[in-house]
Amino acid sequence: MAEIKNYTLNFGPQHPAAHGVLRLVLELDGEVVQRADPHIGLLHRATEKLAEHKTYIQSLPYMDRLDYVSMMCNEQAYCLAIEKMLGLEVPLRAQYIRTMFGEITRLLNHLMWLGSHGNDCGSSTILIYTFREREDLFDMYEAVSGARMHAAYFRPGGVYRDLPEQMAQYKPNKIRNAKAIAELNTNRQGSLLDFIEDFTQRFPKCVDEYETLLTDNRIWKQRTVGIGVVSPERALNLGMSGPMLRGSGVAWDLRKKQPYDAYGLVDFDIPVGKTGDSYDRYLVRVREMRESNKIIQQCVKWLRANPGSVIVDNHKVAPPARESMKSNMEELIHHFKLFTEGFRVPAGEAYAAVEHPKGEFGIYLVSDGANKPYRLKIRAPGFAHLATLDELAKGHMLADAVAIIGTLDIVFGEIDR
Repeated sequence: MAEIKNYTLNFGPQHPAAHGVLRLVLELDGEVVQRADPHIGLLHRATEKLAEHKTYIQSLPYMDRLDYVSMMCNEQAYCLAIEKMLGLEVPLRAQYIRTMFGEITRLLNHLMWLGSHGNDCGSSTILIYTFREREDLFDMYEAVSGARMHAAYFRPGGVYRDLPEQMAQYKPNKIRNAKAIAELNTNRQGSLLDFIEDFTQRFPKCVDEYETLLTDNRIWKQRTVGIGVVSPERALNLGMSGPMLRGSGVAWDLRKKQPYDAYGLVDFDIPVGKTGDSYDRYLVRVREMRESNKIIQQCVKWLRANPGSVIVDNHKVAPPARESMKSNMEELIHHFKLFTEGFRVPAGEAYAAVEHPKGEFGIYLVSDGANKPYRLKIRAPGFAHLATLDELAKGHMLADAVAIIGTLDIVFGEIDR
């Protein structure tokens, strides 16, 4: 009689649930996963190496393209590392703006995660629901930086510019008449802060809609309860962070434990799971969206009441104002030197970590006193999480491998770097 062997299957990179560029080599016994071997590197763009040949400010836009669904959080870690080495004191208003946009980014990330994870598990409706809210969040990015995704808005020493006093308006066109356009523009009559505040009042109801769709849904529970269980000790040993760690019941959040920017000044809770399965991590992330909404509301309230500068006035690091640059020779020289040669960072090293939507995102920077980093090392949370896939998927069915990839919240920009 023929002997029965395990067979090997290529899962991805063209599989829709492989999220772009994951090649997962699965060893299957029937339909049960015996071994999962992730092959990475298909999106390697040498970000760390490129940074060694660019000035500090020129490397900033590369950060947006690491985890390309959490753009500003990547920038935040990079700026914090440079500020640590330069010993810069960021203006409080800039810290609040960063905190607010950090949380807007968390919403963007979690909505993308929820939509794609739900879609992978068979609910295409949730994807359309979450993308509806992402549009408004992208409009906030666009209002402040001019770009919908790769913003390059955070700068060493603060942010690129203050929040705009008016929102861009839709204009009548062939597709929509004046009445429909007026309806679209109802919440765009005021400033960006008015628009954000209007969004924070609407958003809890949207999260309720997602929960109505999924939280008590029998199919969703069958796909996620008891799938990819990690004990708290194992989660720590595997180097997990963020919702992956909190889903297992470890209340570790850098925003509380090592506050940066204005996180020490706002009030929020850390949601924590119990069983450490995919369903718990889903609940943790959904609750995180509600907490982020609370933080954004507090930031809006503070920013309304406290005008001020949004970037340090040290012209060796931050560019002078456009008007003074065009009327004052010294300022013109500062501007020219900053954008051609960049600023020099004292020799030494620094590590700065932020509570990125996916976990602990860290930037380790080594300087030899030049205007470029000697070495830049990126600590991507997704890299550690993907490494746990073999352990999480073992003994589960092939269809559950999809749910586990979804619960890890993987983006390859930061994994392959």
